[in-house]
Amino acid sequence: MGLKDVFAPVVDVVFPPRCPLCGARIGGQTGLCGPCWSTLVIPGEPACAACSRPFPDAVAHGAICAPCLAQPPRHDGIAAATLYNEASRQLVLTLKHGNRIALAPLLAELMLGKLATVDQDWLIVPVPLHRWRLWRRGYNQSAELARAIARRTGARLLVDGLVRTRPTPSLGGLGKAARQRVMKGVISLAPRHAEALRGARVLLVDDVMTSGATSGACVSVLKRAGAKSVVISCFARVLDEALGAT
Repeated sequence: MGLKDVFAPVVDVVFPPRCPLCGARIGGQTGLCGPCWSTLVIPGEPACAACSRPFPDAVAHGAICAPCLAQPPRHDGIAAATLYNEASRQLVLTLKHGNRIALAPLLAELMLGKLATVDQDWLIVPVPLHRWRLWRRGYNQSAELARAIARRTGARLLVDGLVRTRPTPSLGGLGKAARQRVMKGVISLAPRHAEALRGARVLLVDDVMTSGATSGACVSVLKRAGAKSVVISCFARVLDEALGAT
């Protein structure tokens, strides 16, 4: 039994555990209440063999979605814990802007549930924040998720494997092409990690994946550095058409 387990009852008395979405009393410091669990949408099968985009109807095993056929992805798969809806949005915002870093292990557990085997032979790299934003916020939420996943899997964490070379405006409201233009040349490799990335299997960790412009820029840099494969793991993925079908 660790110190965390020893002091857990005291922490529960001083800070009664509550659901981070609705505030209802719950049994432990990590988790959601039953009704709030049911509001999360977990992407399922059938799905695209390349990017795991859910299909609305039954398709043949190994089918590829239209976006991947039109532009084959450079990544080696996307593992999304949830589809982006109001519930997942609130969890992300609470982690990202509410200084609730303690939520990271809960979100990471859900992300791990959608991942195939990740072990000590993998490298885990978070999507980077620009240093100005990191100084203002105090932490990188993607790095906190990556840290929690590394702790559970034994994989090596390269928390500064990628660098955001310049600040970028919010990508909200921009189309896919505009997002890609904004992200052009923004992500670079930390030179001291170049050797570790050659031939490596990499798990790229992000909180929310929208158009894929940011993660795509990261994947391109990792592949140019010689990474053998790059799988993207995110907590929430924006797929409004799949959410509507669900």
